[in-house]
Amino acid sequence: MALQMQRPDEAERIATGVLKADRSNALAAQILGRSLVMQGRAAEAVAPLERAARRSEDPAIETDLAGALAAAGRHDAALDQLRRTTARRPPFLPAFLECSTQLAQRGQLDEAVALLESGLALVPGAVDLRMALAFAHIKRNDRVAARAELQQAVKAAPQRHDILAALARVMAQDGEYAEAADLFRRALALRPDDVVTRSSLGACLLEMGEREAGEASLRAAARGGPQMAGQALTALASASHGRFFLRPSAAAKFLRTDKA
Repeated sequence: MALQMQRPDEAERIATGVLKADRSNALAAQILGRSLVMQGRAAEAVAPLERAARRSEDPAIETDLAGALAAAGRHDAALDQLRRTTARRPPFLPAFLECSTQLAQRGQLDEAVALLESGLALVPGAVDLRMALAFAHIKRNDRVAARAELQQAVKAAPQRHDILAALARVMAQDGEYAEAADLFRRALALRPDDVVTRSSLGACLLEMGEREAGEASLRAAARGGPQMAGQALTALASASHGRFFLRPSAAAKFLRTDKA
């Protein structure tokens, strides 16, 4: 509960107390490791997680250990651990996700794709793996492959807001604005407060020539804060049916982000 409430210092204190009474308590060691990582003390988290991983052979603890190793700058050791964990059967999907993320961060995108594909071969219905694979394809600038994965993910999980929005962004990049706008609307129906998706919808509508609706959507998104206001202005300026403002005050007035 302390971890869930974002109180890692309290979680550390409680877990340390449990471990003093029972050094073999793997759950306490895992919580201690996670709490230390959350406090920016990843190097300290490695030792208790290593001990717990050796004793329990729990793939969840091994995955946490790999995360701590990476956060401590020990990237090769982290990947070695993750490769061992992803070789376990039955497969532990979070290890595949963590390993692919670390590989992508190091620019090893081909290996990340191969790993995710091997995971999907074992668990074809793993939507999160398919999403990760789609994002890996996007990083490789292969939108065709990304779209194919996202379309399968939408079929498997049509109520997943993040999948709908991701597929919509790929379609918008390919100039399929009407189809993208429909997907953005479906995503917003599931999460109306998502200002990023609302901004993307506005940009699509502008490209379709639906200027009034597009500007209204961008105005609504701009209420999400200064960053979203900047994103809305960028969308307005870059769209073929958009607007350009010479004065910041005029832009703010148009977006209704000031008292005027």
